[in-house]
This record gives sequence, structure tokens and C-alpha cells, in this order.
Amino acid sequence: MKFIIDNWTLISVALASAGMLFWPVFKGATGGSLTPEGAVQLINREKAVVIDVCEVNEFAAGHVGGAKNIPLGQLEQKLPSTVKNKALPIILVCQSGARSGRAVAIAKQLGYEQAQSLNGGLGAWRKANLPVEKA
Repeated sequence: MKFIIDNWTLISVALASAGMLFWPVFKGATGGSLTPEGAVQLINREKAVVIDVCEVNEFAAGHVGGAKNIPLGQLEQKLPSTVKNKALPIILVCQSGARSGRAVAIAKQLGYEQAQSLNGGLGAWRKANLPVEKA
């Protein structure tokens, strides 16, 4: 017991480090990330809608085939008119996966419970040799 009292700061740092190491495991367990292969299956089997949250110029440079562009800043206003059926799966995509992660939170607040982010974004899509369209 004396060891714990004398070294409480070291123990708290060790616990915090362990928590940070396991954070990706817990985050992945909630369905927060989707592989490109999983995205293709959702598109083909469940008619998932792909929403690209990049800015217009990024979208024009290259995007997932059939994706609709709604920049992240406009997502809250435009998503309900773009995807009327909230039961459909939604795949949110950006260049790296960072913006689409934030977009998932917005979509879920709007009632789209099947919203998911493409893990790795368009870079992962390209790395998997999947087709990219240019506007």
C-alpha cells in the first residue's frame, strides 16, 4: 500500500498510457471505421449512399464513384434533403478520414444511425485499387 501512495503519479501515468493504447480498439469496436472492401459491400448489397465531405475543389480532383458532395460545413443543412431515407446506410468520405469522422457525429445527430466513416478516406480507397471519378 505504501508503494501505491508513494508512486501515485507513476501509476496514474501508466494507466493513462494504457488507456491511450487501447483507445483505437474501443473506437473500432463501435463501428466507427469502415474498410474500403466493407464500403463496397454496403454499396452493392444495401444500397448505401456515399457522401463526400471534402470541399468542392477536392471533390472535383477525385472522388468515390457515385458519391455526392456535401462539404463538411454544409452537412447539417444539406444532408436531410440529399438523403431522405434515414434507414439507408451512409458512407462518409474525405481525403484522409479525419473530416468524415466528424461528419459521422453530425449525421448521427440528424438521425442517420447507419452512418459510417471510410477508414483512411479516399487514400485508402485508392490504395485498394478501387475506381475514382473526376468531375
